[in-house]
Amino acid sequence: MNPVVGIAALVGVSVATAVIGFYGLRISRTTGDFYVASRTVRPWWNASAIGGEYLSAASFLGVAGLVLLSGTDALWFPIGYTAGYLMLLLFVAAPLRRSGAYTLPDFTEVRLDSRAVRRVTSLVVVVVGWLYIVPQLHGAALTIRITTGLPSWVGSVAVVIVVCLTVVAGGMRSITFVQAFQYWLKLTALAVPIVFIALVLAGNGTPALAEANTNPTGLAPNGPYQNISLLVALLFGTLGLPHVLVRFYTNPDGQSARRTTLIVLGLLSVFYLFPTAYGLLGRMFAPGLAQGERSDALVLLLPGRLIGGPAGDMLSALVVAGAFAAFLSTTSGLVVSLAGVISQDVLGGSVRGFRLAALISATVPLGFAFMTDSLALAGSVGLVFAFTASTICPALLLGIWWRGLTDAGAIAGMVTGGVLCGGALVAGALSGPAASGAAMPQWLAQPAAWTVPAAFAVMVLVSRATKGRVPRTLTKVMTRLHTPERPLATERQGHSDR
Repeated sequence: MNPVVGIAALVGVSVATAVIGFYGLRISRTTGDFYVASRTVRPWWNASAIGGEYLSAASFLGVAGLVLLSGTDALWFPIGYTAGYLMLLLFVAAPLRRSGAYTLPDFTEVRLDSRAVRRVTSLVVVVVGWLYIVPQLHGAALTIRITTGLPSWVGSVAVVIVVCLTVVAGGMRSITFVQAFQYWLKLTALAVPIVFIALVLAGNGTPALAEANTNPTGLAPNGPYQNISLLVALLFGTLGLPHVLVRFYTNPDGQSARRTTLIVLGLLSVFYLFPTAYGLLGRMFAPGLAQGERSDALVLLLPGRLIGGPAGDMLSALVVAGAFAAFLSTTSGLVVSLAGVISQDVLGGSVRGFRLAALISATVPLGFAFMTDSLALAGSVGLVFAFTASTICPALLLGIWWRGLTDAGAIAGMVTGGVLCGGALVAGALSGPAASGAAMPQWLAQPAAWTVPAAFAVMVLVSRATKGRVPRTLTKVMTRLHTPERPLATERQGHSDR
């Protein structure tokens, strides 16, 4: 691919993102605009924005790379990513919107009437957010290096700069416009090259450079434990992602939140057809890419390999633009959710505090990205899902559906899940090659199958042992969560600029 074309694509999507973000600045005035877009985002618009932020580097690049490496075993990733939204639709979307909270710590504090549980939830949300941002920056670094030849750090820094500009400018309302645009850009960037590749293959048969290969790596298929544990991580992890959950606070009401989730299911189902197609084509016609981080670059390189010439360069540029949009949209969603938490808990909850928190939220993971090497993108994000499934998810589900949850139980469960899952991931990384997991015990490489039940069990057992700590506001809060009434008193309808 011509480096000039790649640079032009990156500059183009960055400029478009900044322009749309600054448009949001014109209508972002109050605290409610910055935190939850004043709860006025309609279902189709919100669903597009959710698709924009949820479809990260792991979805755009990583799924195709895993299909190239592992074949049908990798299909559990798009299945799990999409099915997690079905669980959101059934168990979380409407009650969470009715809670009237701005952030997950808001919700846990209101539900359990405890500042301590709020502080623990805030800490976990920040850890999850930073862990999730790092793979996005690794993906940007990979894309810059592969497509332009520029140093890797340029990609990571570019993402942080553009995200800071758009988030600081207009907060949630600004990012909603940006992410909705980026979903459709990502879908177009994957779909159009596939159409052209299909036309070329139909007209010419197998490309001259291709050597059909149905198992380019020779890797053994995953066992039942790995697949089950991965599904547990993806299904339950989706329920605890802070940048996804904050989106439901922007809907006007619980019914709109459910409708939004239903639309998201459709958008995700359509999107994941295309990374899967890239992976299958890669196994057939570009098996040489099934090695190391080059597998994550399959989506970026395949159009140029199968089509070539100026047409291949243009299609590759479109894919590069879509990839960069994926890094920007997911990172911006995470920064918004983290800025909301840090601002309210540390900086007073003002617009100025939100902006400062956004800068902190974006620059800290940049340092971690510089200090770490990229794992396989989908695999590294899958580990973040395992962590959030073991911490935030149990507190959220039990908080919504079980009256017996106490603050002591929630804290004990989140700490247990975090320690067990985090410890397993660190021990697994130290026990074998992190990129392949070949020498890693399965129960360490995919810990969700036992860390998630452990977190739930500890929450239930400790809550039963501390029944006297059930909050006196329980009946009022549970009624609010499960009936379509006005938001809780904690919703700051009266906030104005500070």
